[in-house]
Amino acid sequence: MVSSLGVFATERQLTFEPKGHLLTNTQVWSSDGAWIVYDTRSRDDQFTATTIERVHVSSGRIEVLYRTSADAACGVVTTDPQRDRVIFIHGPEHPVADWSYGPSRRRGVIVEGSQPGVAQAFDAMTYAPPFVPGALRGGSHVHVFSPDGALVSFTYEDEVLQRLGSGGGALLHDLNQRNVGVAVFSGQVRVNRNHPRNHDGGWFSVLVTRTVNRPVPGTDEISRACEEGWIGREGYLRPDGSRQKRALAFQGTVVTTQGESHPEVYVVDLPEDLTIAGDHPLEGTATTRPAPPQGVQQRRLTFTSDRRFPGLATSPRHWLRSAPDGGTIAFLMKDDSGVVQLWTVPTAGGPPRQVTTGQYPITSAFTWSPDGRGVVHGLDRSICYTDMTTGKTRRLTEASPDPAAAPRPFACVVSPDGRQVAYTRPVASPAGMHDQIFVVALTTE
Repeated sequence: MVSSLGVFATERQLTFEPKGHLLTNTQVWSSDGAWIVYDTRSRDDQFTATTIERVHVSSGRIEVLYRTSADAACGVVTTDPQRDRVIFIHGPEHPVADWSYGPSRRRGVIVEGSQPGVAQAFDAMTYAPPFVPGALRGGSHVHVFSPDGALVSFTYEDEVLQRLGSGGGALLHDLNQRNVGVAVFSGQVRVNRNHPRNHDGGWFSVLVTRTVNRPVPGTDEISRACEEGWIGREGYLRPDGSRQKRALAFQGTVVTTQGESHPEVYVVDLPEDLTIAGDHPLEGTATTRPAPPQGVQQRRLTFTSDRRFPGLATSPRHWLRSAPDGGTIAFLMKDDSGVVQLWTVPTAGGPPRQVTTGQYPITSAFTWSPDGRGVVHGLDRSICYTDMTTGKTRRLTEASPDPAAAPRPFACVVSPDGRQVAYTRPVASPAGMHDQIFVVALTTE
C-alpha cells in the first residue's frame, strides 16, 4: 500500500546549470552532510564528463573538485564517510583507438576536499608480466569506502584476459568476467614500466570474488559478480554469536539446470589481512585472473530458480544494501505477478522475506535510513519511504504528472543524519532537459 500523504513542500532543487548532474547510487553526501558530490555526464551510459563537482546543500554553492586533462573523462564519484575526500573513475589520458575508455581500461583516483584538483592514484595497474601482488591488470569501477573508511570496494574487469578473447571450445585461459575487488591503503604499490599504460597506486588491491568460465548448471558457481555493498557498520553477527567484521553482499550470476542465467544474492566474508595469497597468485598470471586472498569465504544466500520470475530484478539496476546492523540484506525481485518489490534475506542465512506488496514496482536504486527502520526509493514517479518492518510505503514527493520529469532510477541516497534524501530528475530549460539534483526531507511517520 502506498500512502498519498507526504511532506511535499520540502522538495528543493539544488543545481540549475544546463548540463548533466549524475549521482552515484550511494555515499554522495559528505561526511558532515553539508555537501553532495556528483559528476557532469549528460547520460549515465556515456562516459563523457570532465569535472567532479559538489553542491553545498544549504547555500547552493558549487565547487569543482577535479577537472580532467589530456582528453580523459571522469565520473561515478562517492565520498569517504569519515573524511573530507572523494573517489571516482578516471578514464585514460591521451586515449587512442587501441586504448580508449572501457570496463577494463579505467582506474580510481582520490581527491581531498581541501586540495581540489590534486588527484591521488588509488589502484596500481600493470598490463604485462611480471605482474605484482597488490596491483591488478584492468579497470575498476564504482569505488565505495567501507563505513570506517579503511577499505574500498569496487567492480573490476581484466584487460589482459580481455585481449585473449572469449575463445571457443576448450578454453586455454580464464575469461574476462566482472568481479568484485577490495583495496586497503598501503602507501605505494609500485609496478614496472614494461607497458606504456602501467601506473603505481597508493592502495593494495585484490579480487575477493571467484568466478568460473562456465558455471556448472544447478550449482553455486557464478560467471559474474557485481553490484556489491558493504554489510553493516561493523559487519554482522554469525549464528554462533561471533562477529564477522568485514563482509560484502553482491549479485552473483548462476546457471539453472535449464541453462538459464540470473543473479542471486551472495556474501563474501573477508579476512583481517587481505595481502596473504591463497592457493593461487593474488596478481594472477598471463592466462588466469587474480585470485582471492587466503581466508576469503564466498557463499550463496538466495535460491530462486524455481520461482515464476527467478533471480533478482535487473531493471532497475540496483546494488545490494544491508541494514546498518548488518543483519539483513535488501534487494529487488519480482513477485509472482511480475511486479518489482523490495525483499530482504538474513545475512547469516535463511529464507527471503517480501517487504513491499504494492501494485507499483520499485523504480530506482535504494538506500537504508541510518536508524535501520526504512528504505528510500523511487516508485510511481515519486520518491518514497518504506518501513521495512510493516512494509508500508509513504510518498515523500508528489507523483510527477509528466513521466519524463520523474525521479531518475540511478540514485536515492539518505543523508548521514537521516533527515534528507538526494536524488535527480530531469528539468526543462531553454537548452533542453537536464538532470538536476534535488533534496527532500525524510519523514518516517
